[in-house]
Amino acid sequence: MQSFGKLGEENAATFLHEKGYKILQRNYRFKKSEIDLICLYENLLVFVEVKTRSSRTFGNPESFVSHNQQEAIIRAAEEYMLETDWEGDIRFDIVAIYKKGKEEELVHFEDAFY
Repeated sequence: MQSFGKLGEENAATFLHEKGYKILQRNYRFKKSEIDLICLYENLLVFVEVKTRSSRTFGNPESFVSHNQQEAIIRAAEEYMLETDWEGDIRFDIVAIYKKGKEEELVHFEDAFY
Protein backbone atom coordinates (compact mmCIF):
# COMPACT_ATOMS: atom_id res chain seq x y z
CA MET A 1 0.00 0.00 0.00
CA GLN A 2 1.30 3.43 -0.94
CA SER A 3 1.81 6.11 1.68
CA PHE A 4 -0.38 9.20 1.75
CA GLY A 5 2.51 11.33 0.45
CA LYS A 6 3.37 8.93 -2.37
CA LEU A 7 -0.26 8.91 -3.50
CA GLY A 8 -0.12 12.71 -3.55
CA GLU A 9 3.04 12.63 -5.68
CA GLU A 10 1.37 10.20 -8.07
CA ASN A 11 -1.67 12.50 -8.36
CA ALA A 12 0.59 15.51 -8.92
CA ALA A 13 2.54 13.68 -11.65
CA THR A 14 -0.70 12.70 -13.41
CA PHE A 15 -2.00 16.28 -13.13
CA LEU A 16 1.21 17.76 -14.55
CA HIS A 17 1.40 15.17 -17.33
CA GLU A 18 -2.15 16.09 -18.37
CA LYS A 19 -1.04 19.77 -18.51
CA GLY A 20 1.72 18.83 -20.97
CA TYR A 21 4.66 18.33 -18.59
CA LYS A 22 7.06 15.47 -19.31
CA ILE A 23 8.09 13.74 -16.08
CA LEU A 24 11.86 13.20 -16.27
CA GLN A 25 12.57 11.99 -12.75
CA ARG A 26 10.76 11.15 -9.51
CA ASN A 27 12.28 11.37 -6.05
CA TYR A 28 15.68 12.60 -7.23
CA ARG A 29 18.14 12.51 -4.35
CA PHE A 30 21.34 14.45 -3.72
CA LYS A 31 22.92 13.98 -0.30
CA LYS A 32 20.09 14.66 2.18
CA SER A 33 17.94 16.54 -0.33
CA GLU A 34 15.12 15.18 -2.45
CA ILE A 35 13.15 16.64 -5.33
CA ASP A 36 9.73 15.03 -5.72
CA LEU A 37 9.36 15.59 -9.48
CA ILE A 38 11.62 16.92 -12.19
CA CYS A 39 9.74 17.85 -15.35
CA LEU A 40 10.29 19.33 -18.75
CA TYR A 41 7.69 21.85 -19.86
CA GLU A 42 8.27 23.41 -23.26
CA ASN A 43 11.96 24.48 -22.93
CA LEU A 44 11.86 24.82 -19.15
CA LEU A 45 13.25 22.44 -16.54
CA VAL A 46 10.79 22.45 -13.63
CA PHE A 47 11.59 21.18 -10.14
CA VAL A 48 8.39 20.35 -8.25
CA GLU A 49 7.82 19.93 -4.52
CA VAL A 50 4.57 18.13 -3.71
CA LYS A 51 2.85 18.73 -0.37
CA THR A 52 -0.18 16.65 0.58
CA ARG A 53 -2.23 17.28 3.70
CA SER A 54 -5.47 15.89 5.10
CA SER A 55 -6.12 18.86 7.38
CA ARG A 56 -5.78 22.62 7.18
CA THR A 57 -5.57 22.99 10.95
CA PHE A 58 -1.97 24.21 10.74
CA GLY A 59 -2.20 25.90 7.34
CA ASN A 60 -2.44 25.11 3.65
CA PRO A 61 -0.16 22.41 2.21
CA GLU A 62 2.04 24.89 0.33
CA SER A 63 2.93 26.68 3.58
CA PHE A 64 4.86 23.57 4.70
CA VAL A 65 7.76 24.18 2.28
CA SER A 66 10.23 25.80 4.67
CA HIS A 67 13.06 28.11 3.67
CA ASN A 68 15.57 25.39 4.60
CA GLN A 69 13.71 22.88 2.43
CA GLN A 70 13.71 25.36 -0.45
CA GLU A 71 17.49 25.76 -0.11
CA ALA A 72 17.95 21.97 -0.08
CA ILE A 73 15.82 21.61 -3.22
CA ILE A 74 17.86 24.34 -4.94
CA ARG A 75 21.13 22.55 -4.05
CA ALA A 76 19.78 19.27 -5.42
CA ALA A 77 18.56 21.06 -8.56
CA GLU A 78 22.04 22.50 -9.10
CA GLU A 79 23.50 18.99 -8.88
CA TYR A 80 20.90 17.61 -11.30
CA MET A 81 21.73 20.38 -13.79
CA LEU A 82 25.44 19.53 -13.52
CA GLU A 83 24.76 15.80 -14.02
CA THR A 84 22.61 16.41 -17.09
CA ASP A 85 24.53 19.39 -18.54
CA TRP A 86 21.34 21.48 -18.43
CA GLU A 87 22.00 25.06 -19.53
CA GLY A 88 18.45 26.28 -20.12
CA ASP A 89 15.95 28.06 -17.92
CA ILE A 90 14.58 26.54 -14.74
CA ARG A 91 11.65 27.05 -12.39
CA PHE A 92 10.64 25.82 -8.94
CA ASP A 93 6.98 24.91 -8.46
CA ILE A 94 4.85 23.58 -5.64
CA VAL A 95 1.86 21.31 -6.10
CA ALA A 96 -0.30 21.52 -2.99
CA ILE A 97 -2.87 18.80 -2.41
CA TYR A 98 -5.56 18.87 0.23
CA LYS A 99 -7.20 15.47 0.47
CA LYS A 100 -9.86 14.45 2.94
CA GLY A 101 -11.84 11.31 2.19
CA LYS A 102 -12.95 11.46 -1.43
CA GLU A 103 -12.54 15.24 -1.56
CA GLU A 104 -9.32 16.40 -3.22
CA GLU A 105 -8.16 19.89 -4.07
CA LEU A 106 -4.97 20.32 -6.09
CA VAL A 107 -3.32 23.71 -6.65
CA HIS A 108 -0.25 24.26 -8.85
CA PHE A 109 1.96 27.20 -7.81
CA GLU A 110 4.30 28.06 -10.66
CA ASP A 111 7.56 29.87 -9.86
CA ALA A 112 6.86 29.37 -6.15
CA PHE A 113 10.38 30.12 -4.90
CA TYR A 114 14.05 30.68 -5.72
